[in-house]
Amino acid sequence: MIQDFATMIEKVSGFDKSSISVAAAHDKEVLEAVVLASRASGIRPVLFGDASRISNLLDEIGFTGAYEVINEPDDAACARASVKYVHDDRAQVLMKGLVNTSSLMRAVLDKDIGLRTGRILSHLAAFELPGFSRLIYVTDGGVNIEPDFEDKKEILMNALLALKKIGYECPRVAVLAANELVNKKATATVDAARIASAWEEGEFGPDCVVEGPIALDVALSRDAAKHKHLRSSVAGKTDILLAPTIEVGNVLGKCMTHLANAKMAGVVLGAKVPIVLASRSETAQNKMYSIFFSACCA
Repeated sequence: MIQDFATMIEKVSGFDKSSISVAAAHDKEVLEAVVLASRASGIRPVLFGDASRISNLLDEIGFTGAYEVINEPDDAACARASVKYVHDDRAQVLMKGLVNTSSLMRAVLDKDIGLRTGRILSHLAAFELPGFSRLIYVTDGGVNIEPDFEDKKEILMNALLALKKIGYECPRVAVLAANELVNKKATATVDAARIASAWEEGEFGPDCVVEGPIALDVALSRDAAKHKHLRSSVAGKTDILLAPTIEVGNVLGKCMTHLANAKMAGVVLGAKVPIVLASRSETAQNKMYSIFFSACCA
């Protein structure tokens, strides 16, 4: 189990010749994150975009490490080239730079040069919170707007597969809702109970624990579970918080970063390789953490 991002950096530093393909890398904040990641772990950047702007920005940042620049100033062509580079097994991580997400995802989903696997695409965020001795993961606060029951099962499977690759032996999952009572009028509680039942039937394998519906306080506090007279194997020990909608996952994540001063990393799962789709508002440090997180999930 990785307890913090420092441990994650150490893990990536032990990888052999990890490479990251960056689409439209002519953006200072993106390059700062890539440079930080390269300096910390030796990950090799392959930078697609306007070569002259990329070179000028790297000179401004003062980066002299190993990298490759592939000149392609057109956004759509740049997206396709960076994705094809990954499609051809030449990089382990894909990162979005100064290109529209829609352009990049069109390339990712392209039948000929894309990164389809047949799995649903979903977002997994990792948070290092002050006062917590472990990372907390939230899914899906970035891709699937209002997932149905089957979507939620696939989203959870993506997260479980990622944590197994990172080194978790038995991830604990709380399927979030407003409370622990199943109410037919509250879809989140019904889906959560069905997902917990699917786990009991062995659908997610034996090496995880899934409970739901669970409110956030119970997921994060054993005292809250005790106060509510609930018996839970995940209360106070939850690794993955499975959100019922994108709004819940998104707001929860932003509360952690803006109100609790959490460090954050995010990755899109379900493609051939992990994809870093960091927001422009994210700091270079958090974008760097997203690169390491993605490399660990590869």
